[in-house]
This record gives sequence, structure tokens and C-alpha cells, in this order.
Amino acid sequence: MNKKQLSERDICTKFITPALEQAGWNIATQVREEFPLTKGRVIVRGKLHTRARHKRADYVLFYKPNIPIAVIEAKDNSHSLGDGMQQALGYAEMLQVPFVFSSNGDGFLFHNKIAQDGAIERELALDEFPDAATLWSMWAAHRGLDSQQNAIVTQDYYSDGSDKTPRYYQLIAINKTIEAIAQGQKRLLLVMATGTGKTFTAFQIIWRLWKSKARKRILFLADRNILVDQTMTNDFKPFGSAMTKIQKRQANKSYEIYLSLYQAVTGTEEEKNIYKQFSPDFFDLIVIDECHRGSAAENSAWREILEYFSSATQIGLTATPKETKSVSNIDYFSDPIYTYSLKQGIDDGFLAPYRVVRIDIDRDLSGWRPDKGMTDKHGNEIEDRVYNQRDFDRSLVLEKRTQLVAGKVSEFLKQTNRFDKTIIFCENIDHAERMRQALNNENADLVAQNSKYVMRITGDNEEGKAELDNFIFPESTYPVIATTSKLMSTGVDAQTCKLIVLDQRIQSMTEFKQIIGRGTRYNEPSKSDRGLSLAESAVIA
Repeated sequence: MNKKQLSERDICTKFITPALEQAGWNIATQVREEFPLTKGRVIVRGKLHTRARHKRADYVLFYKPNIPIAVIEAKDNSHSLGDGMQQALGYAEMLQVPFVFSSNGDGFLFHNKIAQDGAIERELALDEFPDAATLWSMWAAHRGLDSQQNAIVTQDYYSDGSDKTPRYYQLIAINKTIEAIAQGQKRLLLVMATGTGKTFTAFQIIWRLWKSKARKRILFLADRNILVDQTMTNDFKPFGSAMTKIQKRQANKSYEIYLSLYQAVTGTEEEKNIYKQFSPDFFDLIVIDECHRGSAAENSAWREILEYFSSATQIGLTATPKETKSVSNIDYFSDPIYTYSLKQGIDDGFLAPYRVVRIDIDRDLSGWRPDKGMTDKHGNEIEDRVYNQRDFDRSLVLEKRTQLVAGKVSEFLKQTNRFDKTIIFCENIDHAERMRQALNNENADLVAQNSKYVMRITGDNEEGKAELDNFIFPESTYPVIATTSKLMSTGVDAQTCKLIVLDQRIQSMTEFKQIIGRGTRYNEPSKSDRGLSLAESAVIA
């Protein structure tokens, strides 16, 4: 056999995999070949899309199914032993693993990031590859893990037997959080861009701590009812009968996993403060979803809950940490233990790219002043002053402006696809209703076919809220356009949303990123739909 004539895949099959087996690695559970790291950035050309080349490691070695520990990059035998090392180091950096190998079938070049003797790289024969226990003991010793901490850190994540496993950045977030808690850290902040799976990541963290009995009673806090309900029926479903939702004036202490709205456990009247029916040490883990909002403020009712249960380990989850003179996530939770940004998500191909289309309206730019003695449509005299964006759709309504915005949105959809899911963020509920009416008139032909083509989905409207699941469900055509104010700004997993319209003053980068996150989730086409085109998400501001 002439080794020089073998392909890279042959080198893997005939030399590298047998060397791993000989070293005692379990090929079925500890060795993952052609391990996908990224999906490849979505590249849009007009109405067509493709993906950039994705990153894939030849081998990733796992000490346990949830703990990557080493990367191997293979080359064919026409390359030198170390030709794959720089590529492997890049993959190891992404996975944050300490041990890196490259091979051409003759042996291995071993790069040890935690080497104490200065010998970072050395060559190994094929029969000298280290076993899993050796690598893990080196890594555990380097991090100072004792046997009790080691048991927590190595607890398996939840698996339902399907192909769904944590993505590389979720693995890092889960493992870094588990290890920090095992080592005694009490306040942790995880920053992950909208649409990158914060709730799934939180579930895996909670599952592993719960299963290892490191944490026995856990509280998951959110500030939107839809977030709690979606979490219970989706990511947290495996908790089953061990899980309950705290309702107002209900404090059943027989469960282990509790989910609650902040609003359900706080109030100005003492009897509404249901959380005080639990002893301060009842919960040993609290996970705070969207912690950039009320819980960040020192004097908030939400912070009061966290301070009442101060003995519990507390994990803050956010896509956009809030840092101002008066409000700080970092002040309470300390620096993020891990960050996965919107830019990383788009570059890796887990999030859809977006473009901003800015439309400036003359009245928004120059303001509007009524003629002397001018009255509104109800006959009331309009105060004589200059009105600007701060006033529009609040203290002053320019009906033609609403019609103009509705016309521009409809024109945009006609140029792309009139059935692209669209969310229009308005100043308030009244504005959302007027926008619904204007859009109905602009799209009378489609509304005549189905009255749910345009729906107002706001907190006060039961009919609209009842359609929210249909709006975010990829297989449901209607509603197509949703007008809202605040209800859909966070936590709504709208994978097929293509157009976000901001017809309100957004003066917070935190809120802007949260809102555009409704349109950066990527809905992977089914195998039967691979030929369909997909436009990028757009934001009209």
C-alpha cells in the first residue's frame, strides 16, 4: 500500500481512527468525525440565497458527550505531520478546548495549551495517542477541580435521542456556567444574541445541575406570560411533573422546578408578594430571563425578589446587557461569563443577516405646525406650536402620516413578497389599531381573501393574542402582518419573519437589538423545500 496515494478520508479510516481505538477511546460516544461547527453565513443575492463555506473539524474528541476536550485535523500523506495544526488551532479556539492534534497518518503533532514544562508541541507515534482519562485528568488538575466539582461538571446534558444537540457556542456557555457554579460562583451573566437559543442553553444548565443534585429547587423568572408558557411547553417540557408555574396567590411547595412572571410574585400589597411565602433559602438556583430589563435596576420590585433569595445561585440571561449611569447588569451579576454576539451568530450562519432601509418623512424631519385657529376632526382647537416626532401618534395624530407609512410598507412587500411575515412596531396600542386599519385599506384584495392578513397583536386584544402562535408558526400563512407596540418586542420566536418596521421612537440600542432580533432567526427550509429562495430580513426605520 502506497500511503502517499491515499485520500484524506482513507488516512482517517486506516490510521487515525484505529489509533484512537487502540488508545481506548469509545468511537461511538467519544469520537465525532466531521464535527460541524458553523453553518456558513447566509449570503443573499436579490431573492436568492446561498451559504458561505461552513467550518467542520475532522475530529472532535469528547470526554463525556457534553464535554469536548480535543480537536484533530487530518491531512493526506502528501502533507507534513503538522500541516493541519494551524487549522486545528482555529477550531480549538472556537470550542475552547486545551488539546490539539494534527496528523497525516504517520503519527500526531500534539499541541498542549496547558503544558507546564514549556514543551507546547511535540510529535507522537500512532501508538502513543493519550487516552481520554489522561487528557481529562490533566485538564481537571489545571482548573483545580476536586472530585465533587468534577461530578457536577461531568453530568450529562439532556438528550431525547434525536440529532438535536447543543451547538458549539451553547456547549461552551453551558460548560463554563456549570463549572463556575461548581467552583462556588453565585452571580453569573450569560450574554447571547436573540435567536441563538438562550432558553435551550438555560434548560441544559438547569437539567445538569438538577440531575447531579447540585441544585434541587429552581426558579425561572421572566416578565412576559408568553415567555413562561413557551418555555414550559417547549424547552422545559422534559421536566414534566417536577415543574409548575407559579400563579398569583398560589405557593405550592411540592415541586422542584418553578416558572413565574415577576409580576405574579410581586406587588405593592403584602399579600401579593407570594414569593415571601417561600423561605429565603427555598430556592438554590434562580435563572432570570431578559435580565436587561427591570431586574437590572437597584430599586425595582424584580431586584427585591433576587435580594430576598440572595443565598441562591443566580444566572442572568440577556441578549443586550444594560449599562447606564443608573442601571447596570454587570454591577449585580459581574462581567459576562460568556458572550455570543449578533455578529458572531450572523457570521456563523445561525442567524439571518439583515439590512436597514431608512425612510425619512418630511414631517418627521421638519416638524409640523397648525395654522392659527386650526381644529382637529372633533372640532377642538389645536395648540399653536411646532409638533415633532416626540408628539406624533402620542399627543398628536397625523392620519395622513399613518396612511403614508402603511402605503410604504405595502409597496415594499409588493416589490418582494406580499406574504412575507411582517411586524410593525407602533408607539402605542391606539397607533397599532390605526395602522391595522390603514394596512387593511392598502391591501384590500388580500384582506378580502382572508381577514387575518393583517392583525393587531397587543396585550389588550384577546383575538390578536390568540393569533400569535399562528403568526410565528412557519407552516401557517396567516396572519401575515402584525401591528403591535411592546408585546412582540422580545421573546417571540418568529423564525419566518422577514420584515420589521419601526414606526416608533427607539432611543435605546438595547431595545433596537431586541426588536431586530425578531427578524434574524433563521427558519431552515425542509428537505423538500431546498430549492425555494429566501430573502434576507429587512428593517424599515
